[in-house]
Amino acid sequence: MATIGERVVSLRKRSGMSQAELAAISGVSASLIRKLEQGSRSDVRLETARKIAAALRVPTTAIFTDHATDEADAETIDRWQAVRRALHGLGDQPEEAPTVDGLRAALDASMPLWKDDRYAELATTVPKLLTDADMLAAADRSTRFLRVRVLHLTGWLLTQTRQFEAAELALRRGIDEADDRLEAAAIVSTRCWLLLRQGRLDEARQLAMAWADDVEPRISRATPRELSAWGWLLLRSSAASVRDNRPGEAEDAIRLARTAAVAISRDISPDDDFLRTFGPITVAMKRAENAMVEDRPDLVLRMSQAIPADDLLPTSNNRNRHLLDVADAHRRTRQYGEAFEVLRRIRQDSPEWIVTQGYAKDILKGVIAGRRTLTGDMRDLADFVRLDY
Repeated sequence: MATIGERVVSLRKRSGMSQAELAAISGVSASLIRKLEQGSRSDVRLETARKIAAALRVPTTAIFTDHATDEADAETIDRWQAVRRALHGLGDQPEEAPTVDGLRAALDASMPLWKDDRYAELATTVPKLLTDADMLAAADRSTRFLRVRVLHLTGWLLTQTRQFEAAELALRRGIDEADDRLEAAAIVSTRCWLLLRQGRLDEARQLAMAWADDVEPRISRATPRELSAWGWLLLRSSAASVRDNRPGEAEDAIRLARTAAVAISRDISPDDDFLRTFGPITVAMKRAENAMVEDRPDLVLRMSQAIPADDLLPTSNNRNRHLLDVADAHRRTRQYGEAFEVLRRIRQDSPEWIVTQGYAKDILKGVIAGRRTLTGDMRDLADFVRLDY
């Protein structure tokens, strides 16, 4: 099987480009392209691959030979070991048998931890939730809906912390056990996000569109649950398409998502489930994200002016992801101070989240490279996110 570098060489030669021309058109450094082609670099970030593919006028998936394997580091894997053990049914058994009311109460009490990305506390809470949910479902199948909910949350968390294999297990189990079609669709949406993070763009796009076609509602009669499920699947399809250099498909999907958002009229969380929060602001943020993928920072900054920048935004995760796009747009337009201020705000609001974000580190590297001297706050943030200079 051809390596990434071999595919780049082949596609570049077929296009009639030199390495220097490919670098100039794609915006990727000639040294990186040379290292890829020579085999001294065997990996590349999804965004870099997209730029090279766009310059060569091929789908991004024409460059990838397999999905990304950028899993969590050893420290992160160790932190979440108890969660993975519980997911495999190896968690510590409680002294007293769990009850439905008890698990409901524990799950409700844990919600602030999920919403605010409080990973240290979740690392001790989630194993207990998984074990209790398993015990209840084994004794009474009618309680499986609680296990489905816990599995969805766990899969989302593991995806966020780049533990992709375990996340796949949790999400597949949740989809298989879900009795409610819209509940299953919400979990599928999260699985599409997992596929996106792995670089499995074509799989994500096809899975999202297949389910979107299946759950498409009649807009005039649709409930918020139906609109959220359909809308999120369309957003995942759009995200996969734009990264795979399919701009027409990306725009079609996000236009339909906007139709669903307008029908809802405001961002809401069906069934009080923050993972399903959907509405006009969510779609606006994803439009900005697509523009950033297409390397249109000026457009991102204009679009961000119409997006509220306070805690009324849909979820901390989506809000922070949008703010990273804003920070990167500032960086790419050489507004380094503004870019840093956005990163500093994210650290203040979500310190555990920003440490896990390779995107945030890349932006900060760009800020540092663009400045002659660094402030003490900049050096402090670089140390905090463990930036490798």
